Amino acid sequence: MIFSTLDLIILCGFFAAVLLIGFITSRKNQSDEEYLLAGRKVGLLLFILTNVATWYGGILGVGEFTYRYGLVNWFTQGFPYYLFAILFAVFFVKKVKSSSNFTIPERMEQMYGRRISLLSAVSVFVLASPAPYLLMTGIIVAHIFGIPLFWALVIALVLTASYPLIGGYKSDIITDALFFFIMFIGFIVAAVYLLGHYGTGFLQQNLPPEHLTITGGVSKEYIIVWWLIALWTFVDPGFFQRTQAARTPKVATYGILISVAFWLLFDALTNTVGLYARALFPNLSTPSQSYLILADKVLFSGMRGLFYAGMIASIISTLNSFLFISATTLANDFMLKIPKLAGKYTLKNMTVAGILIASVLSLALAVSIPSVIDLWYTIGSLVIPGLLFLLVSVYFPKWKVSPKTALIEIVSGFAVSTGWYLLRDAGLIGAGLEIIEPMVAGLILVTCIHLVGLYLNWRKDRE
Repeated sequence: MIFSTLDLIILCGFFAAVLLIGFITSRKNQSDEEYLLAGRKVGLLLFILTNVATWYGGILGVGEFTYRYGLVNWFTQGFPYYLFAILFAVFFVKKVKSSSNFTIPERMEQMYGRRISLLSAVSVFVLASPAPYLLMTGIIVAHIFGIPLFWALVIALVLTASYPLIGGYKSDIITDALFFFIMFIGFIVAAVYLLGHYGTGFLQQNLPPEHLTITGGVSKEYIIVWWLIALWTFVDPGFFQRTQAARTPKVATYGILISVAFWLLFDALTNTVGLYARALFPNLSTPSQSYLILADKVLFSGMRGLFYAGMIASIISTLNSFLFISATTLANDFMLKIPKLAGKYTLKNMTVAGILIASVLSLALAVSIPSVIDLWYTIGSLVIPGLLFLLVSVYFPKWKVSPKTALIEIVSGFAVSTGWYLLRDAGLIGAGLEIIEPMVAGLILVTCIHLVGLYLNWRKDRE
């Protein structure tokens, strides 16, 4: 058995602490605003802890990316996100906080009407899908306890969905604070041990040279698309939710800026561990499990348990947040639009139902999710183009287009990106054009549509 008694005690203690803290902080009889956004009273410290923790749900994907390409993982999955997060903090926070909306689609409806709201709700629901994070948690739980994946997924769902059902967003962010400390402890312990035991020279001697360069030997087009996918930051429903929950705009602004420093530190830790995994085990057939294999074969008793707890904490912090966002989207932007439901149930009641529905959907989807990297790449490429400019225009009215143009834009952005993806995958794109990524094709089209829409508005204003 790989896991010692001490490892299992640490892991079981971690799971028990999550449930205990989650339920202790749960309160019944909350208003909609208290249940969905913690009464919009989240302070700076709690904002930072939950903001940092929820950014790293795809930890196995981080390990896979570092294993395959090296430091380019930081250059594509870290650095651009810092830049866009800083821009969000400086230019978007005050505008997001100026409204009392619960969700992005609700804000879209005020600007562009019901149809755009529903389409953007579908986009947000896809972006916030908790399925890949559920799958990663299930894979680790199944690996630890030697149980079938299905039951590991069920355990992961019970662990992450039970306390938000009662306590709402407040329980979510309090447990995220715990996850913040556990994930840092787990990766600090592993990184310090590996550096102390093997030294940095070991990496230089045992890694492909391109793994230690920020371009990683991949194409410029590949890097550009990942930078474009980092625009996800501006349409991230989690950023919107946390900003709305902050006590003041200053809390959200400074909270995001300080979070960037912690993201930089945690990226340094995850990349270090990932590089050692590649150097120690250069021929893995499943790079997505590089962290697990390193922990099993290199780390010793106790340290192994802490590292696994750190990995799980980084995933569950995103899983519970995305599960809650998915539930809120279902409740506020779909169920609340049904007159019979809206007249009979409160938004809180519908969000509870949304958590249950989102949990079942996630469980059904989890077994069919491919590589985490492929999932991020595909979702970002297909969904972001149609949503990006419209969301920016919600906060900067000078960029607003007509509802008709907005409808064409959101539909065409998704359709062209998806069509290009399918045609290129089938080898039906003409020679020389196959280097154009689906997201780039979608962004080129929606940029043209949006500029035409702005020109038509300008002409209308002059008449």
